[in-house]
Amino acid sequence: MTTEKNQTSMINHIGSPLMNEETRDDEMTKMTLAAFRAKEEDIEKKKAEVREKVHSQLGRVVEETKRLSEIREELEAMNDPMRKEVAIVRKKIDLLNRDLKPLGLSCHKKEKEYKEALESFNEKNKEKGQLIGKLVELVTESEKLRLKKLEELCKNIDCLR
Repeated sequence: MTTEKNQTSMINHIGSPLMNEETRDDEMTKMTLAAFRAKEEDIEKKKAEVREKVHSQLGRVVEETKRLSEIREELEAMNDPMRKEVAIVRKKIDLLNRDLKPLGLSCHKKEKEYKEALESFNEKNKEKGQLIGKLVELVTESEKLRLKKLEELCKNIDCLR
């Protein structure tokens, strides 16, 4: 029992075996994390390098594309000297066509509205003419009736005298 007490006191005095194992595990974890972070940093550096290379390649590609486009235009100009002028005139015609389309639609719409308004105007005018004719007829008939009544009243007045 005294040996057990001595061992226990020695373990407690030096540190528990669990503490040494935990410390070792913590250090291993820290080392693993540090290695992982270092690898991540390397990967990020490589990514940045690759991005830079791709960006510079893209810049060269864009420049080459522009140069090729200019060369193609020069070649086309050599084939047909009037081609550029023809293209400009065609472009202007296309622009005018684009402007004319809505104007044509507007014209047709307004023409249709005008025809409808004119038709409605003519119908109303015709109806007005018919009503005026009817009014003249009614007024004429009314005047005849009033004259007839007046004549009767005059006869009645004459009879009373």
